[in-house]
Amino acid sequence: MTFQLFLQHFVNGISLGSLYALIAIGYTMVYGILRLINFAHGDIFMMAIYFAFFGVSMFSLPWYVSFPLAVLLTALLGLSIDQVAYKPLRNAPRISALISAIGVSFLLENLATVIFGGRPKGFNQVTPPMFTKMVNIGGILAQTSMLMIPLITVVLLIALSYLIYRTKQGMAMRAVSKDFETARLMAINVDHIVALTFTIGSTLAAVGGILWALRYPAVYPLMGLIPGLKAFVAAVLGGIGSIPGAMIGGFLLGLMEILLVAFFPDLSGYRDAFAFVILLFILLVKPTGIIGENIAEKV
Repeated sequence: MTFQLFLQHFVNGISLGSLYALIAIGYTMVYGILRLINFAHGDIFMMAIYFAFFGVSMFSLPWYVSFPLAVLLTALLGLSIDQVAYKPLRNAPRISALISAIGVSFLLENLATVIFGGRPKGFNQVTPPMFTKMVNIGGILAQTSMLMIPLITVVLLIALSYLIYRTKQGMAMRAVSKDFETARLMAINVDHIVALTFTIGSTLAAVGGILWALRYPAVYPLMGLIPGLKAFVAAVLGGIGSIPGAMIGGFLLGLMEILLVAFFPDLSGYRDAFAFVILLFILLVKPTGIIGENIAEKV
């Protein structure tokens, strides 16, 4: 493999890894506070794509209105899911919240099938031409969307880091992640902070979903399943509960997937299985992930 071809695959891997990182952060934020794996996260990602698609195709909104509106609607959807499905179970055994998350996932998938139809739709019908132009940088070919995805991801991660480490809301989120009861004694509205966490996580999933559809334009009700599970693998790989860990895990998983297919094309059919092999390996060798920490269970 020539160095130029390696750089081509590296760019592809960074672009894919950026998408995994955006989705993984939603998993890791919710887990960091509630110790809950939100299995509906991939389906929230899917709903954002449908919102953006129908905003342009059905309501004839320009993409620069439809896409931000889809992000807003998805954030409200994530907030609503927390209020309806998770908030009543705050003090219930953790298994109850987990079962609720699985139920919400099935509900969204089947609701999307009933409302939007099960037949795949082409997101390229609503994709602005500016996102599909090919550019040649030193012999490396890439769509403009591939170059924009890592840039948007980095900007969002910087903004999120600022929120968490430089604002009162972020300080409250870190306090709640350590201990609910102590946070309440410090006059922190725990329910408000949890709702904020779900809203932010859903917002990032929405942005990731729209960017995903720009690269992989087939839209269907189960499309969030595999990206959601892979983002979960990325969160575990980096250290679930750690936002920098989710970012690192996402980039690494995307790179490893692309390079696996590049170096071993005969294994391209096992690309999805490769991600879950990594999950098993990490859980056996280093369950806390690359930069995760051992965290005591909340009682």
